[in-house]
Amino acid sequence: MNIQQKDDGKHGAFEMYNHDKLAGEMVYTWAGEKLFIIDHTDVADDYRGQGVGRKLLDAVVDFARNNQIKIIPLCPYAKSVFDKDPSIRDVLRDA
Repeated sequence: MNIQQKDDGKHGAFEMYNHDKLAGEMVYTWAGEKLFIIDHTDVADDYRGQGVGRKLLDAVVDFARNNQIKIIPLCPYAKSVFDKDPSIRDVLRDA
């Protein structure tokens, strides 16, 4: 599976594909030059329970770290992972 990022300058998504099939996506909205909001995460039924959501979040965190971006996780899934894993909280807006 591979992860691709799409971004139009206002909104974006990290999408995970298994060959040509979309396995999941994490969608965000820019809220400033160095700040974005994770709006929602969606994983296809066939891929639930296989760590797709976490892999997407890890890709988002890597992107944020590499580009000095802060994140506001409004998505319930992303928020719950940030709450449970202190090792990724450095990219949170209030970190």
